[in-house]
Amino acid sequence: MAVTRLPLPPANGDEIDATPLDARTKGIPAHAGRLRLDEIPARGWNLLAGDLPMPAAVLRLDRLLANDAWMNAFLTANGLAIAPHGKTTMAPQLFALQHASGAWAITVATVQQMAVARHFGFPRVIIANQPTGRAAIDACFAALSADDGFELIVLADSPAVIAALAAGAARATGLRRPLGVLVEMGALGGRTGTRTVAEAVAVARAVAAAEGLTLAGIECFEGILRDTAAVDALLDDVLAVAGAAAQADLFPPGRPIVLSAGGSAFYDRVGERFAAVDLGGRAIVKVIRSGCYLTHDTLGYEMSYARILKETRLTLPPGRLTAAIEVWTYVQSTPEPGRAILTAGKRDVSHDGALPKPVAWFRPGAMDRPEAAPVDWAVTALNDQHAYMAVPDGSGPGGGGPQVGDMVALGIAHPCTTFDKWDLLLVVDADWTVVDAVRTFF
Repeated sequence: MAVTRLPLPPANGDEIDATPLDARTKGIPAHAGRLRLDEIPARGWNLLAGDLPMPAAVLRLDRLLANDAWMNAFLTANGLAIAPHGKTTMAPQLFALQHASGAWAITVATVQQMAVARHFGFPRVIIANQPTGRAAIDACFAALSADDGFELIVLADSPAVIAALAAGAARATGLRRPLGVLVEMGALGGRTGTRTVAEAVAVARAVAAAEGLTLAGIECFEGILRDTAAVDALLDDVLAVAGAAAQADLFPPGRPIVLSAGGSAFYDRVGERFAAVDLGGRAIVKVIRSGCYLTHDTLGYEMSYARILKETRLTLPPGRLTAAIEVWTYVQSTPEPGRAILTAGKRDVSHDGALPKPVAWFRPGAMDRPEAAPVDWAVTALNDQHAYMAVPDGSGPGGGGPQVGDMVALGIAHPCTTFDKWDLLLVVDADWTVVDAVRTFF
């Protein structure tokens, strides 16, 4: 594969390229000396050659680009838009890849994350959360006052939230455009969001009546639900609120109405439910906010994706999503039969969704390329810096099991809580040569 770097963000990309790095940066070899991020591709480091310290979090470039292409083909085929949840990666270079592929907006969860997206030049941001407290609310209006090319949309689920936002608008000076608001529907026993259609319509009326705010649309976050029937019921509530708000003429004229839902697990249900909606002939933007599709994973979202492939009535493009993120480790000890200890732990890899899974292994000097890990290898526990891998007797190459110095790649179950453990992730090509690096801003 030709050496190919990821795109830099629309603004201030030179800051990323100029990031100073040395052995104090997790993932950078001790022999590297001092260098800038944009000097990494010329070093020619190769993971399989032992050039990198372990653990090493890597992004596989060919899979990353294929996932991006697959999702954009899916969106185009089904009349959907995407505002990928940037809090998954907090990597402006990956935002830039998504933006270049036509992302409608970048979604975040906090005003700090909004500030990162704005600093790097992304013109439309959704805070998929309800700004709470004067500092956060004032930060929203300060961003709108500073830049007439910047659009910001937030969530609200109660008149109290609207009153606080309206007070923030009144404090703002030089406001160049109103703050967009998506009324949030929620599910009983769930997280935020109004619990009834009537409550949501009341919030929509409050937005429409408030100075400095504009009703952008209706949304929900369905990702915490566990079955498609519950997801469908919540999406139907979103459509009911949107219909009532349109009938009451609460949406501003001349702007498309945003219908949005959030998770990476049920975007097929979102597309199916939103497919035939009609709001009196008004233009509609049907926005999913999936963030994990870009890297995908080996466990959690892979299971959700298998359900999508099996059940959806939407058009699916050729190919499929595949895990583009791995955490590579060494076997550092085989202290007793049936057990190997790996050089990665809770500081390096997610464990909130499920323990990581061995997906590949490589023996330096004895193999040309990595091979799939034996199916009976399993991570059973993590410490801060160690993983316990069960290796049943007779498992592995020649029945001899893993050896000290073998490399093991771990697949993950939650990209969000792997990315946040790394200031820098290395990008590798199909031969595991490092061709770029991605900086995060958690």
